[in-house]
Parts: sequence; C-alpha cells; structure tokens
Amino acid sequence: MQHEKSMEFLQIAMKYFPQAKEELEKAGIQLDPEALQPLLSLFTSVMQEAYDLGKADAEKATK
Repeated sequence: MQHEKSMEFLQIAMKYFPQAKEELEKAGIQLDPEALQPLLSLFTSVMQEAYDLGKADAEKATK
C-alpha cells in the first residue's frame, strides 16, 4: 500500500514539475536530474506523512 501511495505522490510531483522548474530557474537555481532524486524522496516522505495524518483524522471522525 505504501509503495502504491509513493507512486501516486511521484505522479503528482511530476505533474507540477514543469511549474516548479520554471520558478526555480526564475530564482536563478538550476535543477539537474541528479539533484531531483533527493527532492522527490523528500516530497514523498512529506506526502506520506500528510496522508497518514489525514487517514488518522478520518478514522477518528468515523468513531
């Protein structure tokens, strides 16, 4: 289940990647593919934690 969610999170990240890259370039930050992997890993960790928090809140609300 967690792997499936990680893949969904990566799909979301890639959807917004062009916009993020454009904003970074406007700020003078160049993003190369090697630098992207740690950022995507961080993104999936943040998204997993947010997902778990939302799931826990939903479970509390249904009790």
